[in-house]
Amino acid sequence: MRNRVTLFLAVAVTGLLAGGCAGPERKLGRGMSNFGEITRWGEMRRSIEQTALFESPHAAYTTGLVRGFNRSMARMGIGLYEIVTAPFPPYEPVFTNYLKPNPVYPDNYKPGLIALPALDSSTELGFSGGDVAPMFPNSRFRTFSN
Repeated sequence: MRNRVTLFLAVAVTGLLAGGCAGPERKLGRGMSNFGEITRWGEMRRSIEQTALFESPHAAYTTGLVRGFNRSMARMGIGLYEIVTAPFPPYEPVFTNYLKPNPVYPDNYKPGLIALPALDSSTELGFSGGDVAPMFPNSRFRTFSN
């Protein structure tokens, strides 16, 4: 039993070191971003918007809401899958025929960086910029928008 555990650990470490880190790093980052869909609800907001534009405003809050919820749950599931399988190939996005690999937002909102001191270029002067609360839907207030 002890030899099996040692052999498994040796194979796992060899696989991680021989595989490089660019593929697993991208896959884990994409998985974490997709898993965060439950707080972002970008698919839901985009589906409601697109349904209102291309079908009818009356269907936006019914059909668009259900479609967006389904897509958000699918994106969250894909994110969980990519987090769990990040160390193992393949490292390309999965289910790209149904969802785009990266998170989506409504066409009327493009997020920027979060207003954090670590991301600001002039914190020593007291200036900052970025989205104030991007985790809340329709939070479009930006400080110092250009």
